[in-house]
Amino acid sequence: MSAFEGPPELMTMRTNSMYTTRQLAEHVHSISSRPPEVSTRDTALRCILDLVGAAVAGSALRSSCAARHSAAALFGRGDATMWMADQTAMPIGALIANATAASALDLDDGHRAARGHPGACVVPTVLTLAPLARVSADDVLSAIVAGYDVGVRVAAAQNPTGIQTRQSGRWAALAAVAAAASLSKVEPSITSQALSIAGVLAPNQQANGSSGYARLTGNDVKEGIPWSAATGLMALDLARNGYTGPEDLLDHPAYYDSERILEGLGHRFEICGTYFKPYACCRYIHPALDRLFDLVKAHELTVADIVSVEVETFGWALKLGNVLKPSNLVEIQYSLPYCIAVAAMEGRDALAPIGEGLLNREDLSEFAREVKITVNPDIEAVFPAKTLARVIVETRQHKYVSALDGPVGDPHRPMDWYAVEEKFLRVTRHVLSPSKQQQIIDGVLWVADGEIDTLLRHLRSST
Repeated sequence: MSAFEGPPELMTMRTNSMYTTRQLAEHVHSISSRPPEVSTRDTALRCILDLVGAAVAGSALRSSCAARHSAAALFGRGDATMWMADQTAMPIGALIANATAASALDLDDGHRAARGHPGACVVPTVLTLAPLARVSADDVLSAIVAGYDVGVRVAAAQNPTGIQTRQSGRWAALAAVAAAASLSKVEPSITSQALSIAGVLAPNQQANGSSGYARLTGNDVKEGIPWSAATGLMALDLARNGYTGPEDLLDHPAYYDSERILEGLGHRFEICGTYFKPYACCRYIHPALDRLFDLVKAHELTVADIVSVEVETFGWALKLGNVLKPSNLVEIQYSLPYCIAVAAMEGRDALAPIGEGLLNREDLSEFAREVKITVNPDIEAVFPAKTLARVIVETRQHKYVSALDGPVGDPHRPMDWYAVEEKFLRVTRHVLSPSKQQQIIDGVLWVADGEIDTLLRHLRSST
């Protein structure tokens, strides 16, 4: 043995500490050991209210009901709450049910760097587990910050050559590990193994979504977030019991850019880059909707005035399903021309949330046929850092051209607390009474004051 090497166990420790999974695990442990910073705390509160609103709005959908039934049947009785249902299940089953409701309507938040949706995984993981442990409001907020930070960093670091699908299920399991490990203050050595296990076992998502090979994207699998969250929870429990994974998972540049993962670690928190969605459809559609609404307001246009609409956008928007006669709500969520038709004919409120009444509408399909989608090279050049659009509306007398801009809710065009609260009231109006809406809003505000039980209690049922 060289005098510079030291004993084998010390060398193993030094090697392990260099793994990116171990550095992330140490980072998660550090976040869990102190109260969150003001900026991250305030963003986390908006993330909670926004995500709970999405879950409430989606709780009665067929996919959400199916998830609750399956959770109860397959995972059995337990003490974890399935939101808005007066039902409980084992934690992993309740998490699947809650994350399904959260992502069902595509109202959940997202992150440009991740090109996906951290909130529908992280917030249900934390709020499903919180009632089962003695945790403080600060513990809850720190766990949410940790989950977003790890999930977004891993997602942003994916090498598209090695990992060809961009769906959130590919990386959400690691976000769930980080969130759950922070909440329970798990030792870094265990968290590192759990991240490694989750990264291997997470859904591959190769068939589904805009980057998948299947063309039938109007299905409930979507981005695989609920099962990925459950995989993360299982991975953490496996690691606690001595199960191991490949800790060098993130250290192969053909698959992940470890420098991107570690850049600014502990100094820049990815949750601050979260965007919020005012409409229940794919984020790639939002900039076009906002530009259309800009023109309608500026020129007082009515649907009777409009002859055709052209949307200049980026190439990935053309990879959506974009069906002109959607047969279910998910197909609406992934159809740019149909959402433009809904916006023009029914207005903003019809998109938050979308409902069954928008299906089998020949008038909407006819309008959608007059929507042309083209790729603008200038827009394509800045994607995915920015998702821009320009809309051109032609009437019988004039042609109106919008500005080229991004969607409302991005960090540079943010939705503040009051905007998120207004969205919550709007998207839950068909599910909750006004008094129940206010109870949940107040429950989130109580978290800022150090009290978590009120919010958790009001998530149990819709009454």
